[in-house]
Amino acid sequence: MSDTTRLLLDTAQRIFADHCDKALRDRAEQGAFARELQAVLDENGLPLLATPETGGDLADVFRLLRVAGYHAAPLPLAESLIGHHLAALGGCAEANGLLTLGVADSSSGEGAEVNVRLANVPWARAAEQVVYVIGDPVEVVMLDLADCDIVARTNLAGEARDEVRFVGVPRRCGAAAGFTVERVFQLMALTRCALMSGALERVLQLSIQYAEERQQFGRPIGKFQAVQHQLAVLACEAAAALRATDAATARLESHRFGVAVAAAKARVGEAAGIVSEIAHQVHGAMGYTHEHQLHHFTRRLLAWRDEYGRETYWQQRIGRALAGGGADHAWAFIVDR
Repeated sequence: MSDTTRLLLDTAQRIFADHCDKALRDRAEQGAFARELQAVLDENGLPLLATPETGGDLADVFRLLRVAGYHAAPLPLAESLIGHHLAALGGCAEANGLLTLGVADSSSGEGAEVNVRLANVPWARAAEQVVYVIGDPVEVVMLDLADCDIVARTNLAGEARDEVRFVGVPRRCGAAAGFTVERVFQLMALTRCALMSGALERVLQLSIQYAEERQQFGRPIGKFQAVQHQLAVLACEAAAALRATDAATARLESHRFGVAVAAAKARVGEAAGIVSEIAHQVHGAMGYTHEHQLHHFTRRLLAWRDEYGRETYWQQRIGRALAGGGADHAWAFIVDR
């Protein structure tokens, strides 16, 4: 990791630590967009991290998202980062205000106009523009959200996941060399791995802290062997998730990137379920209350686990890739780096 990247992550850590508290997350779940936090991120140029003007790369994006996940930042940061990256590749004009990213459920249109329905768009209600990709070779499309109809929806964690419909609006941007719709989907799946790996670290920290503070039978519950065992399992799951995410990030330019993302999303999703269960067991009834902040992280883990493919989807992808090479190539598939 370069000194520049380390400085960037330290800056992000301070920003999120100063602004992301339980009150902010509660307000976000009630529909209030964290504009002050977004303004600070914009002022520091973080959403433009993976664009030519900043000199950052996609690997830095996933490192930054791990920090955001650790603080459960209630912003469409992953979509903004990848959206700006795609917009730059597609030759779009500079984004005006908050940029988010959507997945097209359906798209049609001729010439310079487009009809499209986008599902699960994070914070479309608060954004100015949205980016999505279509076709093969891939075309990047940027649209102004002032020209659409928005139906406000949320995911399991109370995060904004809106439905957006455009009818007969101007099409902007162009082709993104070297990109496919499949690669964009893989990148977005990896953003969820990065966010979850950060949230898993935070859940581990909260659980250890609670086990050290909560007294039972005259001593902290963290002194009991059964609780220590559960915390050890939690720590192992968090570490495995982080390692799987790092491995996929390291293969961004490799022919094995798709397989690495599949392994990461499957492994991190598995960890999310195990860690959420253990964390709530350690916290007991307190962990289920709204007053405690644990639920902000565990609900996000379970929500992000569902987005861009659950474990079974990615496990099947790995299985098909392995079977497609035949028995003679199975070992090479497993050990190929």
